Amino acid sequence: MHEINCLGMKCPLPIIELSKSMKNYPSEVSFLLKSDDVATLPDLKAWSRMTGNIVTAIDSENFEITRGI
Repeated sequence: MHEINCLGMKCPLPIIELSKSMKNYPSEVSFLLKSDDVATLPDLKAWSRMTGNIVTAIDSENFEITRGI
């Protein structure tokens, strides 16, 4: 699992960093996004609907993203 640390960043930066990482690691199946911005989960849900990826909230600051198949 590839970790993306976006603690302290405001949305949409965590989503942008996640998208960049997914392009840089095409074979990674899952990613761990760390973000403490309260807008991250709603933004991730909208992003996942548009991209077909799967988002799971582990807790309020950690989110697992799995590539859609």
